[in-house]
Amino acid sequence: QVQLVESGGGLVQAGGSLRLSCAASGRTFSSYAMAWFRQAPGKEREFVAGIRWRAGSAYYADYADSVKGRFTISRDNARNTMYLQMNSLKPEDTAVYYCAVAKAPSLAAPVYDYEYWGQGTQVTVSS
Repeated sequence: QVQLVESGGGLVQAGGSLRLSCAASGRTFSSYAMAWFRQAPGKEREFVAGIRWRAGSAYYADYADSVKGRFTISRDNARNTMYLQMNSLKPEDTAVYYCAVAKAPSLAAPVYDYEYWGQGTQVTVSS
């Protein structure tokens, strides 16, 4: 059974940092794109950052404009774990953050392109 478990959320002041982790079990996802999404109260779930394998032993990452330069996505295939380093946090970053595994190796933004989801971890940034 595939399971994704997020951790690392919490309460932080504006300007602070958090590191989210997503541990996968039940399957190896090294060849699949993975991503972080977030959902704030009353809003739709939105793409935050994604990462996929690229030929040449390198990973390609993409970010939403709202987090570029502040967030960094990475993955450790040996641990089947993905991370999201979040720096210079803003109150508007407050949301439940979800990790997800895509249905294919390619990276995509739409929610429907993702097959497996974690339960989410709350990130709250105070002003």
